[in-house]
Amino acid sequence: MSFINYQNKEINFKIVYYGPAQSGKTTCLEYLFEKTKGKSKSKMIQQESNERTLFFDFMPLFLSDVDGFKTRFHLYTVPGQVLYEDSRKLILKGVDGIVFVADSSVDQMEANLRSMESLQTNLTEQGISLEKVPLLIQYNKRDLPLGANLEAMRKLLNPLKKPDSETVALKGVGVFEGFSRIAKDVIRDYAENT
Repeated sequence: MSFINYQNKEINFKIVYYGPAQSGKTTCLEYLFEKTKGKSKSKMIQQESNERTLFFDFMPLFLSDVDGFKTRFHLYTVPGQVLYEDSRKLILKGVDGIVFVADSSVDQMEANLRSMESLQTNLTEQGISLEKVPLLIQYNKRDLPLGANLEAMRKLLNPLKKPDSETVALKGVGVFEGFSRIAKDVIRDYAENT
């Protein structure tokens, strides 16, 4: 849930990159970190363990103010490994928007599905409906020569017909555009519910 810093006149939003291990969540955040210019961002923070949780926040210049307040986005990744389920739950607390990063490798479809089910379960436990939270599904690694069929992935992972896009995180293809989309959806959701 967003929080307002009245002293700095900022509305802070939390966006979590969720998905199976090695799907490209960290690569997305690293790309966004490198591409955000200026002093309006924090340092990239990585949790001191094998969990690979990353975090940084920044104030994007391309988004307009909301009711005279600047917007600041706090971006997180969750660990993809199932054994870190408690960390995933903790990181989802207070989420305003989610980018689900799916791995387009054919052999990762089961892992994608399990991770999507985990996301839904973890949100439900917090009283958040997957249907109502701003969600973008990124089909990553679309440059793989033997990648999964896009329509089959949509049918499996996006029955709610949420916004989705194809990405190649290692090359930055579609990553910033995906962030822009989820950021605008989060702001729209905030405006409609306040």
